[in-house]
Amino acid sequence: MKFTRVQNYWNRQALVKYSFIVIIVVFVYQAINIHSKQVNGASLQNKALTKAEKTLTENAVRGNILDRNGNILAIDLIQKRVNLDPMIIQDEYIPLLAEALFMPIDELRRIIEEKRINQRKEYIVKENLVVTDPVLENISELKKLRIKVCNSKLISPSINLFEKAKLLAGMNVALKEKVEKVKCGKQAVSGVAVQSSRFRYYPKTESIAPLLGRTNNNYIGVFGIEAEFDRYLAGVNGIKIMKDNKSNSNIYHQAETLQELKNGEDLQLTIDADIQFHVYNAIKESAEFHEADSASAIVLSPNGDILALANYPSANPNDRKSFDAEEYRNRVLADKIEPGSTMKPFTMLLALDKGVITATDDELIDVTERIGNHRPDEKYTEITVKLILEKSHNLGTINVSERLENEDFYNAWKKLGFGESLGLMPSIENPGILRHFSTWGLTDKRSVSFGHGPMNTNLAQLARAYLVFANEGALPALKLIEDGNIDTKKQQVFSPESTKRITEILDSVASMKGSGYRAIIDGYDVAGKTGTAEMVIDGKYSKEGQKRTYFVGFSPVINPKYIIAVRLDYPKKCFVYWDPTLRNRCEGSNSAAMAFKVAMERILVNDLEIQSMSES
Repeated sequence: MKFTRVQNYWNRQALVKYSFIVIIVVFVYQAINIHSKQVNGASLQNKALTKAEKTLTENAVRGNILDRNGNILAIDLIQKRVNLDPMIIQDEYIPLLAEALFMPIDELRRIIEEKRINQRKEYIVKENLVVTDPVLENISELKKLRIKVCNSKLISPSINLFEKAKLLAGMNVALKEKVEKVKCGKQAVSGVAVQSSRFRYYPKTESIAPLLGRTNNNYIGVFGIEAEFDRYLAGVNGIKIMKDNKSNSNIYHQAETLQELKNGEDLQLTIDADIQFHVYNAIKESAEFHEADSASAIVLSPNGDILALANYPSANPNDRKSFDAEEYRNRVLADKIEPGSTMKPFTMLLALDKGVITATDDELIDVTERIGNHRPDEKYTEITVKLILEKSHNLGTINVSERLENEDFYNAWKKLGFGESLGLMPSIENPGILRHFSTWGLTDKRSVSFGHGPMNTNLAQLARAYLVFANEGALPALKLIEDGNIDTKKQQVFSPESTKRITEILDSVASMKGSGYRAIIDGYDVAGKTGTAEMVIDGKYSKEGQKRTYFVGFSPVINPKYIIAVRLDYPKKCFVYWDPTLRNRCEGSNSAAMAFKVAMERILVNDLEIQSMSES
């Protein structure tokens, strides 16, 4: 058989060949174009890689805050919650689930039906569960079960060959009604998840809240220690990227660490949780009894360790439903105050060191002459230094101050640390003011001698100044954090001899002869000084009788172990000593001294070392 080429054979062959080449070129072009085409700012290749990556964040555990004895003041705890997806929970499991949750079956069934109607896929049925809660064990056991579950769904009936042919021919086929198909089999429970969450817990609640502060909803420290040392406590979250790799048909996940996980550091304070508890309750009771606006106190050891730092009002930091910034105000460090007559012992120390007084019982100071605005009180004509401090006598103090130079006061007050930050919590601390003596007027030296005029301070600085009575006239630095870096250097402010003499006089202040008679503690010796100062409102001294009252003291008198400074803001209800029903104006002697007594007594009676000394 002989084949012959048809007409135009070569033309048609060339057309097929060139068409094929064009198709190949177009295909290659599109393949390259698609490969590099940008989708939402990324190539398809990068898009695919992105979809194959998953970023995982490992939350750092926040560091604990501890007291000096290792007691926990703040800690991260783990809570559990049971989260349901009502849309996929099998009805057959509802009775078992209700039993596991300790809920009535009808109640759980009703809730699930309501959530299904509203298309809700999440329902936290139990929360704030500790890891030992029996509900969690019940849920764990429930998830191990396999029970018979029947599912039904509507399906379209299959079509026969004739109907398929009609569809291929483009002809209409009558739609058949869907039929219900039920399928039963053993299944595990669906839509039940146990989730974990962490929360910051403060075991000592409101007794220490203004000092510790708290964390916010983003787990960032706000207020107090939590904020001041957040960078140490918070740690660093770990960040990893999980990538899908394919090799030899096996898929595995390879983690790439972008940021190493670093848990927060623990922070140990010099605070004693037991002393903190006693002091807080003492000032709270006193503030409520005297109807004071607020109260604060600080307790120091002789070496400068802060054993307690309490403020009232306060808040429960575990209560996340309510918040008032004033309840987290650290008044001990943040409020600047005029310390009033609590400064008089330092005036006498300075005068004794400068040799302008002897402070002996036979030394008499004339108080019959008016000095500035200060008039004689007609009670005394001559007065001893001891009587000046016992009775908190202003004119007698001013008379002594007149014998000193402005520069003498300024230098001594500077050594005592007034007007300079303590460095404890710089973000909130108000260091107060000590104006340079070159700016003082005629009355400034007189007023500074009894805690007014060109100076103001905070309660922590005032308490620290009293450490000279526990250190033979020397002044150590204050310490709040147990970091091992102990600054043992002390600033010698007054001579040991002068300090010893004024200490003896302060012992008599806390006696029935002195203004601190309500600070007397039976069975214990106490020394200290009262103080009262008009509050400054809008830059002016209050004309409504608003006062701050103080008592700063220590015990035992010889080799003191505890130094306490107490402050009450605007106490409104005070009584005379001999009649608890007879009202009197509020002074340091009948308000702050009483708070000091309660606080110090509770500390002393719970100190085993002090108790053994008193028994021997």
